[in-house]
Amino acid sequence: MFFVALFLAGPMALFTFGRLILKSKSEVFQQRVFTFLSLSCFGLFLQLCLYARLQWLFTITVLAIALLMAKYLYQQLRRVVVFQLLMAGVALLFAVPVFINQVQYSETWMDQPDAIENVVFKKTPNIYLIQPDGYVSFSELGKGLYDIDNEAFEQFLLQKNFRSYPNARSNYSTTLTSNASLFGMKHHYYNYGYNFSERLDARRVILADNPVLRILNNNKYTTHYLAEWPYLLVNNSEMGYDYCNFSADDIPLLTQGFDAYKDVLPSLRSEINKNQEQPHFFFIELFQPGHIATNKIESAGAAQEKIWWLTKLEEANVKLKAVVQLIHDKDPDALVVILADHGGYVGLEYMRALQEKTQDRDELYSAFSTLMAIKWPQDQPPKFDSKLKTNVNLFRILMAYLGENERYLDYLEDDGSYHIVDRKAVKGVYKYIDDAGEIVFERQN
Repeated sequence: MFFVALFLAGPMALFTFGRLILKSKSEVFQQRVFTFLSLSCFGLFLQLCLYARLQWLFTITVLAIALLMAKYLYQQLRRVVVFQLLMAGVALLFAVPVFINQVQYSETWMDQPDAIENVVFKKTPNIYLIQPDGYVSFSELGKGLYDIDNEAFEQFLLQKNFRSYPNARSNYSTTLTSNASLFGMKHHYYNYGYNFSERLDARRVILADNPVLRILNNNKYTTHYLAEWPYLLVNNSEMGYDYCNFSADDIPLLTQGFDAYKDVLPSLRSEINKNQEQPHFFFIELFQPGHIATNKIESAGAAQEKIWWLTKLEEANVKLKAVVQLIHDKDPDALVVILADHGGYVGLEYMRALQEKTQDRDELYSAFSTLMAIKWPQDQPPKFDSKLKTNVNLFRILMAYLGENERYLDYLEDDGSYHIVDRKAVKGVYKYIDDAGEIVFERQN
């Protein structure tokens, strides 16, 4: 209803009201006013559709163009309206397949090949999944396109009994696509589509209903989602977690998800000791160090983007230390997982550059390498923890550990890393890194 009012009812009311109050004015004056209103609304709505927010430079440009058109080209108003209608008709044609995809969308890709959703935990420690966005593995930080010293933070985790998995990778290249496969415990292959950042219905999959949440609920876990920004909550009317540090009132209907920041520590501190009769699961999402600029037009160049990323890495280390220390002090027997969603893309000029075919090992690992470090209860990892290679299999391995049933390891997904390529190759979804960590280029059917 909000969008119907914004894009349809609002403009209709504006023009109808304008017609009434201007009917005593000259026809030329009316044409100028309506030319300005028509172009202003069109330009501002276009901006909202592209960016989900108003940007001052874009807005000033739109209004300036509308003023000039209203002054000098007002006699072309009818042609402008016809042109807008033609553009709307073209957009409607493109909207039809999108609508069909939405209607036909199926979550069968998350169906599990075994009875893992019925697993009964023999161990029920509190579980903390801490996700620092864009944090690459320690092994990659020390070489390649990063080549930096992060020894102090690595030693901090060792002192807290974390075991690092140095060659860990994500299977997908963005927050939504990576987390959808993480909580779905299956590959989705970008839905075999061509939008590398958004996977259809990904937010609902991550936060509302997925195999991991169902397993945790079946084992009487209380679930908590704590985030610095409500990025995953955009357009999400369902919440599958028992607690979230954001409410619906905190999130505008028109937003990119970065309008309201919250420090996760106060919520974690207040929730960590509640209801000790039940085990707890915490998904804690931190948005640093993040990644370099997404688009070429936004990039300051590979060198400068790396400098900015390194600054955010230092800030991320401070936050991670605070969260880990709090859990260490308040819940020393917990199972704590630090797992990034994807790499930082350092060394590339911008993220989407990876949509052009490449076989450069360092560039690919810059995008897919992820920090994975786990603090196992009583410092006793399972004997099969060597199978921890990529995000998609993390929870299946954890379920085998908690349920003390290695049969669930018979259905691990392949550890490939996938990306959408649309330049210098036939457009499609390609495997860039295989199970063994080798660089390949295999199109997925």
